[in-house]
Amino acid sequence: MGDDSEWIKLSIDQKCEHKLWKARVNGYEEALKLFQKIEDEKSPEWSKYLGLIKKFVTDSNAVAQLKGLEAALAYVENAHVAGKTTGEVISGVVNKVFNQPKARAKELGIDICLMYIEIEKGEPVQEELLKGLDNKNPKIIVACIETLRKALSEFGSKIISLKPIIKVLPKLFESREKAVRDEAKLLAVEIYRWIRDALRPPLQNINSVQLKELEEEWVNLPPAAPKQTRFLRSQQELKAKFEQQQAAGGDADGGGDDGDEVVPQVDAYELLEAVEILSKLPKDFYDKIEAKKWQERKEALEAVEMLVKNPRLEAGDYADLVKVLKKVVGKDTNVMLVALAAKCLAGLATGLRKKFGQYAGQVVPTILEKFKEKKPQVVQALQEAIDAIFLTTTLQNISEDILAVMDNKNPTIKQQTSLFIARSFRHCTPSTLPRSLLKPFCAALLKHINDSAPEVRDAAFEALGTALKVAGEKAVNPFLADVDKLKLDRIKECAEKVELAYGKNTGGAADKKECRPAAGKTPVLSGAAGDKDTKDTSAKSGPLKKAPAAKSGGPPKKSKPAAAAGAGGAGTKGKKGSETKEILEPELSIEVCEERASAVLPASCIQQLDSGNWKERLACMEEFQKAVELMERSEMPCQALVRMLAKKPGWKETNFQVMQMKLHIVALIAQKGNFSKTSAQVVLDGLVDKIGDVKCGSNAKEAMTAIAEACLLPWTAEQVMSMAFSQKNPKNQSETLNWLSNAIKEFGFSGLNVKAFISNVKTALAATNPAVRTAAITLLGVMYLYVGPPLRMFFEDEKPALLSQIDVEFEKMQGQTAPAPTRGTSRHSGGSGDDGEERDEQEDIGNDVVDLLPRTDISDKITAELVSKIGDKNWKIRKEGLDEVTSIINDAKFIQPNIGELPAALKCRLNDSNKILVQQTLSILQQLAMAMGPNIRQHVKNLGIPIITVLGDSKNNVRAAALATVNVWTEQTGMKEWLEGEDLSEELKKENPFLRQEPTSKDQVLAMLEKAKAIMPAKPAVPAKASSKVVGGAAPAKFQSASAPAEDSGSSTMEPKPDPKKAKAGGAASKAKGAQGKKIPSKPNLKEDDDKSGPIFIIVPNGKEQRMKDEKGLKVLKWNFTTPRDEYIEQLKTQMSSCVARWVQDEMFHTDFQHHNKALAVMVEHLESEKDGVISCLDLILKWLTLRFFDTNTSVLMKALEYLKLLFTLLSQEEYHLTENEASSFIPYLILKVGESKDVIRKDVRAILNRMCLIYPASKMFTFIMEGTKSKNSKQRAECLEELGCLVESYGMNVCQPTPGKALKEMAIHIGDRDNTVRNAALNTIVTVYNVHGDQVFKLIGNLSEKDMSMLEERIKRAAKRPAAAPARQAEEKPQRAQSTNANASMLRKGPAEDMSSKLNQARNMSGHSETTHTVPREFQLDLDEIENDNGTVRCEMPALVQHKLDDIFEPVLIPEPKIRAVSPHFDDMHSNTASTINFVISQVASGDINTSIQALAQIDEVLRQEDKAEAMSGHIDQFLIATFMQLRLIYNTHMADEKLDKDEIVKLYSCIIGNMISLFQMESLAREASTGVLKDLMHGLITLMLDSRVEDLEEGQQVIRSVNLLVVKVLEKSDQTNILSALLVLLQDSLLATASSPKFSELVMKCLWRMVRLLPETINSINLDRILLDIHIFMKVFPKEKLKQCKSEFPIRTLKTLLHTLCKLKGPKILDHLTMIENKNESELEAHLCRVMKHSMDQTGSKTDKETEKGASRIDEKSSKAKVNDFLAEIFKKIGSKENTKEGLAELYEYKKKYSDADIEPFLKNSSQFFQSYVERGLRLIEMEREGKGRIPSSTGISPQTEVTCLPTSTNTVSSSIGNTNGEEVGPSVYLERLKILRQRCGLDNAKQEDRPPLTSLLSKPATPTVASSTDMLHSKLSQLRESREHYQHLDLDSNQTHSSGIGTTTSSSSSTAANIDDLKKRLERIKSSRK
Repeated sequence: MGDDSEWIKLSIDQKCEHKLWKARVNGYEEALKLFQKIEDEKSPEWSKYLGLIKKFVTDSNAVAQLKGLEAALAYVENAHVAGKTTGEVISGVVNKVFNQPKARAKELGIDICLMYIEIEKGEPVQEELLKGLDNKNPKIIVACIETLRKALSEFGSKIISLKPIIKVLPKLFESREKAVRDEAKLLAVEIYRWIRDALRPPLQNINSVQLKELEEEWVNLPPAAPKQTRFLRSQQELKAKFEQQQAAGGDADGGGDDGDEVVPQVDAYELLEAVEILSKLPKDFYDKIEAKKWQERKEALEAVEMLVKNPRLEAGDYADLVKVLKKVVGKDTNVMLVALAAKCLAGLATGLRKKFGQYAGQVVPTILEKFKEKKPQVVQALQEAIDAIFLTTTLQNISEDILAVMDNKNPTIKQQTSLFIARSFRHCTPSTLPRSLLKPFCAALLKHINDSAPEVRDAAFEALGTALKVAGEKAVNPFLADVDKLKLDRIKECAEKVELAYGKNTGGAADKKECRPAAGKTPVLSGAAGDKDTKDTSAKSGPLKKAPAAKSGGPPKKSKPAAAAGAGGAGTKGKKGSETKEILEPELSIEVCEERASAVLPASCIQQLDSGNWKERLACMEEFQKAVELMERSEMPCQALVRMLAKKPGWKETNFQVMQMKLHIVALIAQKGNFSKTSAQVVLDGLVDKIGDVKCGSNAKEAMTAIAEACLLPWTAEQVMSMAFSQKNPKNQSETLNWLSNAIKEFGFSGLNVKAFISNVKTALAATNPAVRTAAITLLGVMYLYVGPPLRMFFEDEKPALLSQIDVEFEKMQGQTAPAPTRGTSRHSGGSGDDGEERDEQEDIGNDVVDLLPRTDISDKITAELVSKIGDKNWKIRKEGLDEVTSIINDAKFIQPNIGELPAALKCRLNDSNKILVQQTLSILQQLAMAMGPNIRQHVKNLGIPIITVLGDSKNNVRAAALATVNVWTEQTGMKEWLEGEDLSEELKKENPFLRQEPTSKDQVLAMLEKAKAIMPAKPAVPAKASSKVVGGAAPAKFQSASAPAEDSGSSTMEPKPDPKKAKAGGAASKAKGAQGKKIPSKPNLKEDDDKSGPIFIIVPNGKEQRMKDEKGLKVLKWNFTTPRDEYIEQLKTQMSSCVARWVQDEMFHTDFQHHNKALAVMVEHLESEKDGVISCLDLILKWLTLRFFDTNTSVLMKALEYLKLLFTLLSQEEYHLTENEASSFIPYLILKVGESKDVIRKDVRAILNRMCLIYPASKMFTFIMEGTKSKNSKQRAECLEELGCLVESYGMNVCQPTPGKALKEMAIHIGDRDNTVRNAALNTIVTVYNVHGDQVFKLIGNLSEKDMSMLEERIKRAAKRPAAAPARQAEEKPQRAQSTNANASMLRKGPAEDMSSKLNQARNMSGHSETTHTVPREFQLDLDEIENDNGTVRCEMPALVQHKLDDIFEPVLIPEPKIRAVSPHFDDMHSNTASTINFVISQVASGDINTSIQALAQIDEVLRQEDKAEAMSGHIDQFLIATFMQLRLIYNTHMADEKLDKDEIVKLYSCIIGNMISLFQMESLAREASTGVLKDLMHGLITLMLDSRVEDLEEGQQVIRSVNLLVVKVLEKSDQTNILSALLVLLQDSLLATASSPKFSELVMKCLWRMVRLLPETINSINLDRILLDIHIFMKVFPKEKLKQCKSEFPIRTLKTLLHTLCKLKGPKILDHLTMIENKNESELEAHLCRVMKHSMDQTGSKTDKETEKGASRIDEKSSKAKVNDFLAEIFKKIGSKENTKEGLAELYEYKKKYSDADIEPFLKNSSQFFQSYVERGLRLIEMEREGKGRIPSSTGISPQTEVTCLPTSTNTVSSSIGNTNGEEVGPSVYLERLKILRQRCGLDNAKQEDRPPLTSLLSKPATPTVASSTDMLHSKLSQLRESREHYQHLDLDSNQTHSSGIGTTTSSSSSTAANIDDLKKRLERIKSSRK
C-alpha cells in the first residue's frame, strides 16, 4: 500500500497524469468535483488543465477513461478556455472513445462533442467528425454519423453546416457495413426534416432500394418545420423564449427561422457538381432536330432530355440549343415533340438557373403563344417550362413579353398567361413587385375579368388575388378603383386562398403587417432581384438574421440584406417603408366630431369658436392650443379637432391674429397626433387659401409642412398643387410653388408624382403673373437637382424665351447635389435612416420620372421593309434605313419598349464594314436609350452587350462613340442588367483584340465591373471596400476612370499568362498611332486602309501554341483540303477574330476581291512596324493566303505573292523558323501555284520557295516539292523538278529525302514523262545532281529503261560540267550567299520612302556576322538569286565551253584568289566576293562612327590610288558617292553640332572624304560612271560644305574649303558632261525654288555652270544635247522669263542666256533638231528663245559645220532633207518587218546609220513591240561584228578613225550602235565585264549608269527613263530594272560571244569563231527568250 499512499498526497492535476490507473481514476473523480465547484468560469484554475483534457478522454484504461470523459464533459461545460482544446479532444474522442465497446463511453463522447458545439465550436467539431467518417473502423463511423445526426437534430441546420455532410452521404450509403448504412439513413431522414426536397437531387444516384426506403421514411415525417431545441451560449435569449413559448409554437421568430432555414436549399444546388452537356450532345443533333421524320426529331430531343436531367448544368453557350428547342416548341406540328422540347427547356432552366436568364426573353413569348394547344400533357409541359424559366429571370425582364400576349384573341392563351402571372406573383415580394410592374399587369388582368370566357375570368381573378396577397391591398387597391363590389369580393376571396411560395400568409387588410413578407423570405427558387446572394450573407451573419424583417424600421436598415433589396423595387422602397405607418381614417360626421372634440376641449372653447367677438375667438384659440399641447398622441382626435377649427367662420376668419393661431394649431395637431389624410383634406383647402396672405402665409406654410410630414409629401403636394391651380389667386399659386420648392429640399423627392406637377407647372409657366412664372422656374430648378436632364424633356415645346430661362435655372443647379432630406424620414424609420440608401432612392427617382412620360408605340413603323433596308447589301440603302429610324425616334420623342425587329437589325449594323454606318447606329442607340428611358434595360442583352464589342474597334472615333453610347445606356439602366447572366464576361472572354489591347476600352469595361461590384447585392466574396466605395453615384462618371491596377487584374483573369511587355508595347503602339490623328472619312466609301489607328495584328499570348494544340487535339479542322470548304473559312475567321483587327478581317473575308487587295496592301504596309504581331499570327496569315491561291483573280494572286516575298524576307531577317504546322498548312498550296500558266506567277512562286529555304530546312522543303512532282499539271511537275535540282545544287545531296537514292529514283521516273518540258526538267535536274555527285548518280538511280538511260547519258555528255572538287564547301557557301543576297535585295525593294542611311546601317549590322566568309550581305546588291533560279533550264543546256586560265584576271582583286574552285553554274559567282567586299566597305563609309568611316575611306583610297586595282571600283561609283554625301550630310547635321566631338576628328574625316573624291575624279573612266542624280546630291553636299561657316572657324577649316574648291573643279571637268550639266541645272532650279536656301548657294551653282559653259567648245560633241535642252525646258517652265527677272539677282537669267547662246553658237541651226525630248514644243519658251538667238547668229551658221553632218546649214534644207530621211527610213523598216527581206533591211539600216550617225530611228521603233526593238538592235550588232570585228585591235589610248561611229571612245562619248545604250551610260551588273581592259575599250565604258539606257541606239532618241532627280530614287528605279538589265546583258554577251557560260570573258574572240557559233548562239538566244516569257 506504500505506493497508494504516495499518489494520494499528489495534487489533482498530477494524479490525472499518474501512471497508475487507480491514481488517474481518483484524479478524474476529484477533478470532476472540482470542476462542478468552481463558479467563476474565468478562474485561473481552469488553465492548469488545458493540456490534460485530451488525456482525460484518451485514457488507455477503460474504467479511468469513463471517469475522464465525465470530468472532461464538466470541464468543457464550465471552463471559458475549453474552446482551445476542441481539435485535440474531439480527435481523441473520435479515435479513442467511439471505438470502445461500452455504450456509456460512446454516450459521453457524443455529449462532449455536443457540448463543444454549444460553446460555439461547431465548425472544428464537425470537421473532426467528418474526418472520422474516413476511419476504417465501422464503429467509429457509426458513432460519428450518430453524433452529427444528434447535433443537427438539437442545434438545427443553421449551426450545423449541411453542405459538407450531404456531400459524403452517398458514400456512406455505399458502405459494406449495414450499421453504417442504417445510421446514414437516419441521418438522411434528419437532414430531410430540415431542408426537405432539397436533399433529393444529391441523393438521386444512390441505390434505388435505399432511396425507396428513404422516401417511405420521409413521407412519415411530420410536416411541421423542425425547431432548434438546444442553443449556443450566444443564443441564451432565444433559449429562454423557446422555453416560455414551447406551447405556443409558430411565433414570429419561429417564422423567421423557417425562412432562414430554407437557406440550405440553395446549398443543395451548390452541392451538386455542374455537368457539362453541350459537348455530349449527339454529333448529328442539329441535323436530326431539323429532320423531316418526327421519329428522328424525337430521338434528338430525347437525347437532350436525358442530358438536362442533370440537376446542375455548367454554364456555356446554349444559344443554339435554346434556339432549336424554341423552334420545336413554336413550329413543330407534332404535339408530343412540343411537350418534349418544353421539358428540355424546363430542364435547362432548372439546371442553369440564373445563367439561363439571358435566353428567357427569346423563349417566353413562344411558350405563351403555344398555350393555344389544348392537350393537357402539352399544356402541363409548357407550364413547367415557363415556371422554371421564370425562376431564372425576373418578372421585370419578361413583363413586356407577357403583357404582349395578354391581348391575344385565343382564350386558352389568355387563361394560361393569367395563371402563369398568378404563379409568378407567388414568387414575388412587395419589393420585387413594385408599383411600376403592378400597374400594367393589373390593367391587363382587369380586362380579362370582364372576358366572355369563364376560364379566362377565373384565371384573371386568381392572378389579381395573388397580387393583392403579395403586394398588400394598399398597393393594389388604387388599380381596383373601378371594379364593382362583386368582382372585388371575388378577388379578395382568391387572395385568401393563395399560398405564397414562401409559406407566408400575409395580412392583406392590416397594413401594419404589410412589410412582413420581406422578413425571413428567401427567394430561393426565384432568386428574384438578386436576393439569393443576399440571403447567403444573412444566413451566416448570426444575430443579424432578423435584419430583413426590420426593413422599414430601426437601425438594422444599415445591414447589407436590406440595402440590397434589389433595384427593381428601389423606387418605391422608401415609400413602402414610410407608408406602413400611414393612418387611414373614415370620414366622421360633424356630430361625432363635436362629441369627440368636447371630450378633450374645455366647453367654453367649443362655445366661443364661432363667437362674433374676435377677442373671444382669440381666447378660444389660446385655450385650444394649450389643450392640444397637453394631449397625448393616442388620445388626440385629430379629425374632430380640425373639423372644429374649420367650423364657421373657419378659414374665412377675418382677424389675422385668430387666423395665425388657428393655422399654428393645425400644425401642432399634425405634428402631435395621428394625423390622417382625411383630416388633412379638411384643412388643406383653407391653408392654400391663406398661403398667399402676407400675415398668415408663413403659418399656413408651417401647417402644410407638418401635414406633409404626417401624410407624406407626395400626397400633400399633389393635393396642394391641384387646389392652388383650381383657383385664380396668383399670389397663392406662386407661394404654393415656393413652399413646394422648399418642401422638396426638406423631404427629398422620393415618391413624388412628377407628372401631376408638370401640368400644373406648365400652367404656371404660362401665367401672366411674373411671380408665378418665377416660382415655377425655381421649382423646376429644385426638381432638376433630383431628376436631372430628363426633366427638360417635358418642356422642350415651350417658347424659346421661356426655355432659355429654364435652362439658365438648370445650369445654376448643375454640379450641385440634392440636399439630404431633413424631414419625413425620422418619423417613419425610427432612426437616422441610411443616407446611402436614400441616395439610392434619389438615383431611382430620375428613372421614375422617365417612367411617367407619355410614350408612343413605334412598333408599327418598324416595318419589315424598313428592317430589310437596314440589312441591304448596298450601304446607301442601309444608310437610308438608319436615317428613317432616326427620324421615327425623333418624331416620337418618347417611345414604348416594343420596337419590333429593330434590335436585331441594329445589332447587325454594329459590325457593318462601313464605319460611318457603325457610328450612325451608335448614335441611334443613344437616341433609343434616351427615348425609351429605363425600359431600354430589356434590350441590354441583345443590343447593349454588342456595343461593348464595338469598344474594341480599331478606329478611335468609333470607339469613342461606342463608349458614349454605353454611358448613355447605363445612365438609363443602371449596371445590374449588364451584369446579370454571363453575357458581359463572355463578351470579354472573346479576347477581342482591342478590348484586350486598348488600355482605354479595357479600363472602361473594368470600370463598369468595379461599379457593378458596388451596386450588385453584396456577395460574401466581395471585399467590403468594393461594396462600400460606391453607393449610388452615377455610373457614367465611374466609367471615365481608368485605373491601372484594375487593368492588371483584368488581364490576369482573362488570359492564362499575360506578357506584360507585349501588352505594354501593344498599348503604346496603338496610342501612338491614335495620336497621329487621322482624317475622318468624308465619304462613307472612303478606303478603309486610310485607317491606321491601332495595330492590325494583336499579340495574343500563347495564341499560336493554343491553336496548334487545338489542331493536334482535333478540336478544330486540320488545314487540309483540295478546295477550301465553308467550314474552313469560318474556322479561320473565328480564329482570326481574336488577333486580327476587326476592320482588316472584314476586308480579308469580303466576297469582293478588291477588298482582298486592300487587305494585302494594309498587311504590306504594317509588315515592318508589326513584326511581332505578324509572327504571332503567322499561321493564320499563311492559311488565309492559301485561300487566296484558290481565287481566280490574278491581281489578288500577284499581290499575295508580293506580300509573301516581303514576309519571308522579314522572317529570315528576324531569324524565324517556320513551325511544322505552318509549313504543312501552307507549302503544299504554294507548290500548286508553281504550275500556274502565267510566267510571272511561276517566277514569283519559285522566288518565294527559294526564300523559304532560309526559314525552313531545305531537306523538309524537298519532301513537299517532291510531292508536287506527282501533280497532274505538267507545268507544275516540270517546275518542281527544276526546283529540286536547284535545291541539290545549292545544298548538296543531303537535301534529298528520305534518301538520295529514293529521291533520285522518283525524279528519274519523270524522264519518261509524256510531256517534253517535264522530261527536260527531269534530265536537267539529274544532270545537276551529276555535277554535284559525280558518277555515283547512276548507282543511285538504279535501273532505267534503255530509252530513258540513253537520253540521260546523252544529256550528261552534252551538258554536264565536271563534278565539283569540293561539293561540301559549295553546299555551305551557297545558302550563306543566298541568304545575304535575298535579304538585301528585298530590303531595297521596299520603296523610296525609307531613309537610306538606316539601310546602310542595316547592311552593316547584317554583315557583321558573316564577314569571315567574304559573302558579306551587300547593300546595293543585285537580286541574283531569282535571276539564276529562273534560268535553270537554259543554264543546263549551255554547251561546255573551254576553260581558260583565270589567274591573271584576278590579280587586281582585293581578296586572296581562291585556289581551287568549283566552276559555278551561276554566271557571276566568280566575282561576287570582290564586289561584295567593296559593297561592304562602301556601306561603312556612311557610318555614324567617325573611325569606321575613316577606315573604310582609307581602304577605298588604297584601291583608287593603284591604277590596276582601281577598276574594281567600276560599277560601284554611284554607290560610293551616295555613301560619301550621306557622310557629308551626317557631319553637317550631327557631328558639327556635337559639342563632345573633337573637331580635329571631323577635319580628318573631311580630308579623307575630299582626298578620296579627288583620287576618284582624276580617273576619267570612273568619274564618268557617276549619274545625274548622284552628281546633283554630291554638288549640293560640296557647295553646302564650302558655305559652312562652322568649318571656316576650325583651325584647318580654310585648308578644307580650298580642297573642296579643287574637288569641285575636278568634278566639273571629269564627270560625264551631260550628267554634270544636267545635275547643275536641276540643282539651280531647286536652290531658286527653296526659300530656305541662301543666295550664296545659288550663286556658287551658277559659277559652276559658267565654268561648264567655258568648257563647252571642247565637250560639245560628247554631250547629249537633247537631255540638256529638256532640262533647260523644264527649268524655263518652272521659271518663265518674267519670274526670273523678279529674282533679286540678275545672275540666273544671265546664266541661262549665256548657256543657250553658247549652245547655239556651237551647234548652229542644228540645235533645233535636239528638241526631240520635249513633248509639246509649241508650249516651250525654249524653242522661241533659240529661234531668236539663231536669227542673231544667222550669218555664222555656215562656219559651224560638223564632221558628221553633210547637210547645208539653212533650216529649209534641213527640213526638206528631214522629210526625205523619214521616207527612206520608213522603207527600210518595212523591209525589216517582212519575212523575206529582213536581212537586207537590217543591212541597209546599218549602212544608213553608219553614214548618218545622228539619224533618229527612235520614232520608227517607238510603237513596235519590245521584241521587235531588241531584234533590230541585235541584228545591227551582229552585222557590226561581222563587218568590223575582224581585224580590229583596240588600243588603250586612242581609237582608229573607222570605228568612231560605232563604238564609244573614252574621249568623245559618241554614240555606239554596237551596244544597246544611247547616252553611253552602261552598267554591267557583271563586274568582270568592266574589269577586262580590252572589253572596256571595246565597249567604251564611260558612264555606268544603267537607268539612263533607253531601248535603242541613237544619240537623239529618248532615254527610257527620265532623268532621276535624286540618288535615292535613282537607286530604287535601278533596282526595278535589275532583271531586265540582267537579261539584256546576258543576251548581249552571248550574242557577241564575248563571254562563256561560266561567266568569264575572253580576249580572243576571232571572227571565225563568231561565224562558227552564230547559229548556236541564235538558238540559245531563242531558248533564253522563251524561258524568260
